[in-house]
Amino acid sequence: MNTFLRLKHWQLFLLGFILPVICQPFALAALTKFHNAALGMGLFLLMMLLCLIPLFSWFYALGTNLYPKLPEMANMKLKKFKIFWLIPVLYIGTIMIFIGTKFVLGIEALNIPGAVVLIVVLLHLFSMFCIFYCLYFVAKSLKAVELERPVSFSDYAGEFFLIWFFPIGVWFIQPRINSIFSDRAPEAY
Repeated sequence: MNTFLRLKHWQLFLLGFILPVICQPFALAALTKFHNAALGMGLFLLMMLLCLIPLFSWFYALGTNLYPKLPEMANMKLKKFKIFWLIPVLYIGTIMIFIGTKFVLGIEALNIPGAVVLIVVLLHLFSMFCIFYCLYFVAKSLKAVELERPVSFSDYAGEFFLIWFFPIGVWFIQPRINSIFSDRAPEAY
């Protein structure tokens, strides 16, 4: 996981954004040109994995490695971050397995009870909340480590939105991460 702390911004961008975008035309071609739904869905799931694995790995690496560098006055809980990180990972993994199984087995219509749909919707909303908590934790940790003091939302709002919009934000956030975890002196921001 520490590899994500040392990657250059362009490497992380290639890994987490360009690679999935390259897979997208192949998934669309399989769906439209070859009329192969199973192949198209498999490529779509591969594209999702190529996008989500680097992103969630980056979140985890940042959250767990910035935490020990936090100033003592910062009131943040690493265990809560890890739990809130794990929930969307398990939820997305389960949904991807379910969708993949549906296409591999060729199940055309599933009769899903309304209660199950409600549970999935609630889990989805909670998973989204957990992702936003991870964004908050990483952004606040980054700014607190840089400023060496507890921070308020106005201090780390920019980092929060840069991390949220990963393909753009990685160009600004990752060089700062590199300087925090390198052996050279940190740069001023």
